[in-house]
Amino acid sequence: MSLLDWYHSHGRKNLPWRQDASPYHIYISEIMLQQTQVKTVLDRYYFPFLETFPTLQDIANAPIEKVLKAWEGLGYYTRARNLHKAALTCSGKLPSTPEELLALSGIGQNTAHAILAFGHHQPYPLLEANIKRIIARLYALENPSEKELWQRAWDLLDTQYSFDYNQAMMDLGALVCTPKIPDCSHCPYTLTCRGKENPLLYPTPKIKKKVPTKKLYALVLKQEEKFGLIVRKEKLLGGLWGFTQRLEKPKDAQEVGRVTHTYSHFKLELTVLTCKDKTGTDGWFSPEEIKSLALSRVDLKILQLLEKDNYENI
Repeated sequence: MSLLDWYHSHGRKNLPWRQDASPYHIYISEIMLQQTQVKTVLDRYYFPFLETFPTLQDIANAPIEKVLKAWEGLGYYTRARNLHKAALTCSGKLPSTPEELLALSGIGQNTAHAILAFGHHQPYPLLEANIKRIIARLYALENPSEKELWQRAWDLLDTQYSFDYNQAMMDLGALVCTPKIPDCSHCPYTLTCRGKENPLLYPTPKIKKKVPTKKLYALVLKQEEKFGLIVRKEKLLGGLWGFTQRLEKPKDAQEVGRVTHTYSHFKLELTVLTCKDKTGTDGWFSPEEIKSLALSRVDLKILQLLEKDNYENI
């Protein structure tokens, strides 16, 4: 069975960005899927985001706060900021050449190729995580360089059917040539794969570093019926609103509860406190007004903690 025959029998052809493969829809799906599973994107984010921003021009016309709110909970908010910046840069019209696409914020070679291959049916290969793994196993490559992987990707590309080929490769990696339990007996490359005897060796598994834990205090500041929030400036959550966090516990602070959240490179443990100090805020908002702001997931957890007690302990 060839790769395309396998795809036509087993591929995920019902994914919405494959049925309506406009360059803009491909762009949004690719950015969302960079750090997020397909199920999460489909269930909660893809359609609501497109409903809010039907075109790239709608993103360009919107304030960044609205884009961040639509991205709320999806994480890796640099992606949303880059979407907004790219939309402004290209005046709401997505370009159709690799050079112009690569010049936009947040678009790397794989995303640019996805837009060209899927949105314009041009013969460009993809090299996302699933495809990298397939290529490493096909050629028994233990530690291939990015350059070598791209060369192999170009060599394998079916230039006549680049849309189906690239989709097939991604599906093969997601469904058959999986990281931990590859099903080599049902792989269309089973006769030619050099790494099939011991596929888990290719590529060499990376040693996972222990995720450090950061312990901080989150301050819930209240003035009359409103809460004091700050606009985050750090790279991870820049542009979002949230509760002030500090390394040290202020005097006379009282504990409300605790929340935890795991990021890709560290775990955060927050002790939530009420505090008499009212300084260092960027705005005061009622609980209903807070819900209209873009908050990080950890700040949403704090808000849920406060709602659970009906704000009585504040």
